[in-house]
Amino acid sequence: MTVRDLTILGCSSQQPTRYRNHGAYLFRWNGCGLLFDPGEGTQRQFIYANIAPPVVNYIFVSHFHGDHCLGLGSFLMRLNLDKVTHPIHCFYPASGKKYFDRLRYGTMYHETINVIEHPVDSEGIVYKDENFTIEAAFLKHGVDNIGWRVTEPDTRKFDREKLNSHGIRGPMVKELKQKKTMNINGKTVELNDVSWIRKGESIAVVIDTLPCQSAIDIAKGARILLCESTYTDEDRDLAKKHFHLTASQAAEIARQAGAKQLILTHFSARYTESSVFEEEARKIFSNSYAAEDFKTFPFPLKKL
Repeated sequence: MTVRDLTILGCSSQQPTRYRNHGAYLFRWNGCGLLFDPGEGTQRQFIYANIAPPVVNYIFVSHFHGDHCLGLGSFLMRLNLDKVTHPIHCFYPASGKKYFDRLRYGTMYHETINVIEHPVDSEGIVYKDENFTIEAAFLKHGVDNIGWRVTEPDTRKFDREKLNSHGIRGPMVKELKQKKTMNINGKTVELNDVSWIRKGESIAVVIDTLPCQSAIDIAKGARILLCESTYTDEDRDLAKKHFHLTASQAAEIARQAGAKQLILTHFSARYTESSVFEEEARKIFSNSYAAEDFKTFPFPLKKL
């Protein structure tokens, strides 16, 4: 079974601290790596996390404030140094194209990697391949800022007992999957008679926003909602002033969205303990957890 987890490579907001790096978040999922908002020092955080950078196939930048993108250029150069041969898909707000280019080409180097850019200027499904469907929603942060939803494909699962009862085994299973129906001993067996569809799961990433309907919509039913909570409620005025969320507001988004798990991140340097965010959020959404640098949150396939 492939790895399915979220690794926190940094959970600070604008100002790093002794214990929190600029934000960066890696989902390892179904043989792919999805890197969100690579802040300054991201490639070094991979070393400390004991994860090889070439695991990354997709990179997402929510917006072009420095703490969300300053590690992008150096990380692409690291993939280049590692002679990565698979495509690197990069998603970002289209209005920030000039910043993406500055980060990508900020220094001299001989580029050999295949970077496929996806500048996003509209909401909804923005990309789909055999691995994932990617959706975007514009959030409320004062600049173009995107919340992301990534969904794995549905998969067909076979019931072994039902297959055996119909005498279907070996290559016959593949034939039934292709043809949808087959005749066995004079009896017609339909594909749906011996199998069912497991719906693909989704993750959502909401980084830097005021409370808004778009944040709720993009997180509907998500297995994991990774959400900023820069402040606690005692500093709600600061959150509003700087277009950010408090922990309780993030929890309310998770509750209204029907998310399964909430991971809080992007903490202001004014808070030395991340536990205060977790405690505040759990009053509204019990399955809430505060991020910490290098902490991993598994999300294995649920048993049928």
